[in-house]
Amino acid sequence: MSSTTELLKGAAELFPGEVVTQAHVRHLDLPAGAGRFALITLDNGLDHTKPTTFGPQSLANLNAAVDQVEKEAAEGAITGIGITGKPFIFAVGADLKGVELLKNHDDALAIGKGGHDVFRRLSGLAVPTFAYYNGAAMGGGVEVGLHCSYRTVSKALPAFSLPEVFLGLVPGWGGCALLPNLIGADRAVSVIIENSLNQNRQLKGKQVFELGIADALFEGADFLEQSLIWTANVLNGTVTVERAEIDRGDAWDQAVARGKAIADSKVHGAAPAAYRALEIIAAAKDGDLGAGFDAEDQALADLIMGGELRSGIYSFNLVQKRAKRPAGAPDKNLARPVTKVGVVGAGLMASQLALLFLRRLEVPVVLTDIDQERVDKGVGYVHAEIEKLLGKGRINQDKANRLKALVSGVLDKAEGFSDADFIIEAVFEEIGVKQQVFAEVEAVAPAHAILATNTSSLSVTEMASKLKHPERVVGFHFFNPVAILPLLEIVRGEQTDDASLATAFGVARKLKKTAVLVKDAPAFVVNRILTRFMGEIQNVIDEGTPVDVAEKAIEPLGLPMSPLVLLELVGPAIGLHVSETLNRAFPDRFTVSENLAAVVKAGKRGFYVYDSGKPELDPEVAALLKQGDVVLSEEQVRDRVLDAVAQEIGLMLDEGVVAEAQDIDLCLITGAGWPFHLGGITPYLDREGVSERVNGKKFLAQGVASVPA
Repeated sequence: MSSTTELLKGAAELFPGEVVTQAHVRHLDLPAGAGRFALITLDNGLDHTKPTTFGPQSLANLNAAVDQVEKEAAEGAITGIGITGKPFIFAVGADLKGVELLKNHDDALAIGKGGHDVFRRLSGLAVPTFAYYNGAAMGGGVEVGLHCSYRTVSKALPAFSLPEVFLGLVPGWGGCALLPNLIGADRAVSVIIENSLNQNRQLKGKQVFELGIADALFEGADFLEQSLIWTANVLNGTVTVERAEIDRGDAWDQAVARGKAIADSKVHGAAPAAYRALEIIAAAKDGDLGAGFDAEDQALADLIMGGELRSGIYSFNLVQKRAKRPAGAPDKNLARPVTKVGVVGAGLMASQLALLFLRRLEVPVVLTDIDQERVDKGVGYVHAEIEKLLGKGRINQDKANRLKALVSGVLDKAEGFSDADFIIEAVFEEIGVKQQVFAEVEAVAPAHAILATNTSSLSVTEMASKLKHPERVVGFHFFNPVAILPLLEIVRGEQTDDASLATAFGVARKLKKTAVLVKDAPAFVVNRILTRFMGEIQNVIDEGTPVDVAEKAIEPLGLPMSPLVLLELVGPAIGLHVSETLNRAFPDRFTVSENLAAVVKAGKRGFYVYDSGKPELDPEVAALLKQGDVVLSEEQVRDRVLDAVAQEIGLMLDEGVVAEAQDIDLCLITGAGWPFHLGGITPYLDREGVSERVNGKKFLAQGVASVPA
């Protein structure tokens, strides 16, 4: 028995629940007399909703297939070997469910070596090998193709990536060593580092070809047939594949430096994966693939046993699984149909909501406001955005005309809402104003209509308290920009009934949003945590710590932006308003900064100016600041901020604001862009010892976002 077989057999025993991929070998005669050809098809026996993955048994199956075709190639029975996938799927990489179970470094090392040992055989066979990227290809799915002599790609391919750095790994089955040697270091850095750290950006088939990863591009309808004709021409010599010469001079070093700058800007040194990948890319400059593969094995094993990867898998599972089955959501069969939507308000937020409902539900959407000019502006915004979609080719002219015809604006709520099934308000964030709006809407809306509020911090229960039917009021809190951030906090008021809540969740699904059920508590989840977080930063600044020290203190978290840049994005006035709301609810923990109030009063957009292209403290803001004489170090600031956040999350879980800590993390990832490698926030607080220091216990059980005991 070969060492590879033994390695994979041992690894398979650790993964009893693996969804096994078969590697079916069939033979065919290539056109133009190019000879007998062996085609390996990767297939887990399930439809395209269950993509093909590589666990130990799957790798063993591919290894056995390679045994067969290797023998046939040596005997001269075949002229070439191809590998492709089932319909719509090539392969999407390692089976992450198995990776979660690994408990020691040696087992993790075996996973890296097992993949390498199988895949690298494809480059050492007696005949040329071809990868046909027919559908989604990610991670190990991309890498198995990189080991082949040639590659084709379908124009219909929707998603192609090496997402490992995004999750806290490196492309560890050849990606870091092979890709720069195929397409050059700079392009490889874009795929491995830049795309991964930009929320796992995917490539389309045409981009894969243009980057030089694939040698030929064919239409999806007859992709395999065309790939085989092309293969025959390559084997016959009528097609010669020419690849650009790789620059192994300064350009290689500059590419690695660019990758480091990207990693620094995204994770600030806080997560090791990007830097480990760049080390391997840098070392691959001399073309020594064997050394590169060994380095990948070590990096993979080290990272599998680290907290970032476990947190990355945890985040992935939250977004891919928990988000699809929201905790506490009522029976979806209770949901009522929504055939018309009303939007109260026609400002920017209301107009964004109108556009979203229009595009996703494709039902009539009507806006109202206090005067015709505002109504016309709101409808005009929606029309303009539809024109942009048309101009980008995202929709055709018929679709654009149909969507425009579905949106309208009126001043009279009775005229607009008398037959609406779902009405959402997005007016000024003041409880009296919202109560008045709901009273006016209830008077004219049908009895079954859901009344939703986009409030970011006010009590849904209080908002509904003066209505005849408070049971149909629900919080429906979106995050800005509405089209981009997936989170939707669905808030159940004290009187909200199951049918209204089920309808809200049904609408959220159609809007393609990540819905999380939230108790009607001040500022709900994201704004409450961010306000406590930002409030503590503001406190240390007010007490005397320099602004730059307070900002830099948070860099090790690897957040998408610094606290004060985030405040600028949110808007200082909104930040102040939310802090005032929470101060009224929890005066012992939430302060209202006089300095922030002064910045708002002065009409400043934030703390910074960008004259040099980089954020610098605005001299006018600096003149407004009144600081004490307590100066903290970066470490002291970080401890204080994290302690405050851990305390607040503990209190929120005690109050039942959400079902579990997992929902806190899901909210921060999808609503505030907190990094996958942190797992949101609670795994990081557990890993750094903050949870136990503050609350006396961890938020998550051992083995959840951490190495099993």
